[in-house]
Amino acid sequence: MKAILLMFDSLNRHFLPPYGCNWVHAPNFQRLAEGSITFDNNYVGSMPCMPARRELHTGRYNFLHRSWGPLEPYDDSMPQILKENKIHSHLISDHYHYWEDGGATYHTRYASWEIVRGREGDPWKGDLRPVNIPPHIGGRPGRWDRQDWVNRAYMPSEAEHNQTQVFNLGEQFLRANAAQDNWFLHLETFDPHEPFFTYEQYKALYPHDYRGPFFDWPDYARVSETPEQVQHLRYQYAALLSMCDHSLGRVLDLMDELDLWKDTLLIVHTDHGFLLGEHDWWAKCTQPFYNEIAHTPFFVWHPQYGVGGERRSALVQTIDIAPTLLEAFGLACPPDMQGCSLSPVIQNDQPIRDAALFGLHGAHVNLTDGRYVYFRACANPENTPLFDCTLMPSHMRDPFGVHELQDIQLAAPFSFSKGCRTMKIAARVWTNPHPFGTQLFDLQTDPGQLHPIHDPQVEARLIQAMIRLMRANDAPPEQYQRLGLEAFL
Repeated sequence: MKAILLMFDSLNRHFLPPYGCNWVHAPNFQRLAEGSITFDNNYVGSMPCMPARRELHTGRYNFLHRSWGPLEPYDDSMPQILKENKIHSHLISDHYHYWEDGGATYHTRYASWEIVRGREGDPWKGDLRPVNIPPHIGGRPGRWDRQDWVNRAYMPSEAEHNQTQVFNLGEQFLRANAAQDNWFLHLETFDPHEPFFTYEQYKALYPHDYRGPFFDWPDYARVSETPEQVQHLRYQYAALLSMCDHSLGRVLDLMDELDLWKDTLLIVHTDHGFLLGEHDWWAKCTQPFYNEIAHTPFFVWHPQYGVGGERRSALVQTIDIAPTLLEAFGLACPPDMQGCSLSPVIQNDQPIRDAALFGLHGAHVNLTDGRYVYFRACANPENTPLFDCTLMPSHMRDPFGVHELQDIQLAAPFSFSKGCRTMKIAARVWTNPHPFGTQLFDLQTDPGQLHPIHDPQVEARLIQAMIRLMRANDAPPEQYQRLGLEAFL
């Protein structure tokens, strides 16, 4: 058995032809759908980037216990399990958060790994010369803007672009190992994550008359731009997505040329989606996780079943990827994995769960049963009590500060921490859900989530499902108090 996990970042399903988009140029995503299973009810679990990747490794939710950070000493890692069982796991990525403090234990779980530098504000090139930054809106003021433009100068053509280099390395791996057995390739690009930096041949696919300031990097904020600027940014995103589609086509071509379809599992997915002006918001993390963020594209080709060109409606999640890969290689899942193998869904659309949790540490805790989506806000404006429970106290780019560590407590062992007590540290959060309030949506009558409903009977049922899944995840007791769920226990 062989397996390829092809991962994009910030892929909005509403911009893909297999999910109904009729204006974005992405023929290879359509080609993929025609040769694989397209999942119509795939949801994220833990958000954003590194929490999603922790789920990819561990097959379990993590957003109730801590925020962004490294793998924990007690975490089961799917790539490491493969490695320990003589199945070579290889990572190729330009996702620069792997090389920062908050992601530093992920790539070393693989048997081998390769990196490509220079995404976003990655401190890559130490070029101190004056930088020509055009007048623009959005972006990240200060060092991030400058470093981004330094990095772009070293990618004058598509050949030098990070995404191209990632897929060059992927092609190199596949050509070298097509005739070998027992390997897993995790091939991952940061695109189409912002900034939406691409080239004229892709922008030319979306001709439009725009005369405003340079704009390819939205703020994580409410939309304050003009309708013309909003549409321009959507075209910028679509152009980068078309470049991603070209790279996907390279992989599909190699699958054809090297005859890999007969014995190679292919999974194509994303860590989360992205708001491009929908609900009057940009990006993610600061607002509720509407379906443009949480309801994500997902495709699987499984050579054991040989099913392509079909769709599945069963509710699935990121936590199901690790169990599916381990099963494909004939390995048992560790008991702490909560995800399920996708095999029953692939074979006959058999449900593997009746509800799914998703969220970000300190934000809404969310639940869907496939029809309804429920956003549960915190019960008080202070969004307390809330703690990071971790043995690896790192934020995205730096360790926890000394001031954060001077008043730590110890939590009791969790069911998955293998007898270890964790530090219990007052949390630093991305957002406060209290101003947005608790919201309930019926996707059957309101697929765009534009009109929250009031239905106490449905809400009561979803609250009980939420509590059941939180208990199964051994959520910290403080989470029930923060969310005002104590009366329902």
